[in-house]
Amino acid sequence: NSPEGATAGQLSALEEAFRKFAVHGDTRATGKEMHGKNWSKLCKDCHIIDGKNVTTTDVDIVFSKIKGKSVRTITFEQFKEALQELSKKRFKGKSDEEALQEMYKLIEGKGPDLSGVTKTVASPTVSRLTDTSKFTGSHKERFDASGKGKGKAGREDLVDNSGYVSGYKHAGTYDHKVQGNK
Repeated sequence: NSPEGATAGQLSALEEAFRKFAVHGDTRATGKEMHGKNWSKLCKDCHIIDGKNVTTTDVDIVFSKIKGKSVRTITFEQFKEALQELSKKRFKGKSDEEALQEMYKLIEGKGPDLSGVTKTVASPTVSRLTDTSKFTGSHKERFDASGKGKGKAGREDLVDNSGYVSGYKHAGTYDHKVQGNK
């Protein structure tokens, strides 16, 4: 139970939160670097931005100060520097170390909020309109028995141009007839 062990445990939770936010919304992200957009999201979702001591502008200024000149992302080490910078503003009156620990507590174990994410509505009207078993006429031809769309085959009359004459029923049987006569 050394204090260093506790710090290492906290840092891994902090690093995990960093990784979750770093990959949020970016399929190519590795989780080792964080963009400014995700940095802002982390600060909003973890309530680092309180509107009084720390604003969105402060968060953006700290991000551009910490990152390199020609770089658009920050590493985990730079992330900790940025938190240290913001913790002084967020928790005024506390020692730098105390303020930093408070800041870590806000972030640890958190992931990106999914507020504002569109959810599908299951209303009877929508389900009636999208139930393919009730379709009639040409629309009925666009879906198979399971209700899955047939794509282009369901929208257009695809002509089979494989035979000698259109509509020929015995396509592919010539070889059998010729060999059968020998």
